[in-house]
Amino acid sequence: MSMDLRELYQEIIIDHNRNPRNHHIMEDATATANGYNPLCGDKLTVYLNVADGLVKDISFVGCGCAISQASASLMTSALQGKSVEEARTLYERFHVLLTHSEEGDWRSLDKLAVLAGVRAYPARVKCATLAWHTFNAALNKPDSVVSTE
Repeated sequence: MSMDLRELYQEIIIDHNRNPRNHHIMEDATATANGYNPLCGDKLTVYLNVADGLVKDISFVGCGCAISQASASLMTSALQGKSVEEARTLYERFHVLLTHSEEGDWRSLDKLAVLAGVRAYPARVKCATLAWHTFNAALNKPDSVVSTE
């Protein structure tokens, strides 16, 4: 990866950390889940409004490191308006991106690809995937709790 591309990726992560998208409590959520990473103290709640097979709305609240907050922000932007099936597929593809050593087709993940660099830091992978695991838990079992221990 070129230095210019790395710098752009860092800028996107910093922007999403400082100005997280969809960062609010959702009063009309149809499902929620709480996530916690005891290694670094990241905590968040993911709110979903799923109807007619679509992720009509998604938001999060919480606190944590720049990677976890940026990942949650990027995730909510990416999943908003997707069908549940598309959202599950994106969850799987993102998980593969961060947990497998081969490059794979990360370019098709758009802005989510900025988090591919955390693969080199196993402890940071948990930070980047916390929101995603929490989203998946909310989708599969509303009002659940996830820990990345």
